[in-house]
Amino acid sequence: MLLGRPRLCGRCSPGRCALFFFLALLLDAVGLVLLLVGIFATLDYWDFLVYTGALILAFSLLFWVFWYSLNIKVPLEKLDL
Repeated sequence: MLLGRPRLCGRCSPGRCALFFFLALLLDAVGLVLLLVGIFATLDYWDFLVYTGALILAFSLLFWVFWYSLNIKVPLEKLDL
């Protein structure tokens, strides 16, 4: 199987790097809220909220890449050490 063995128990875990996972989720939520408030609220500073929300969402992609990269499990036999 490409993604590893299937889990038999019903629990779901964020992996070995839970800090990056929860930080990425937090930044996604904050960025989405700022973006949507900037779009739908009638405020004078809507452009600041839209740009800030978009930047926070783009910055959260960095934490998603860290989380994914640090959770890759490679057997020692496949490493050429």
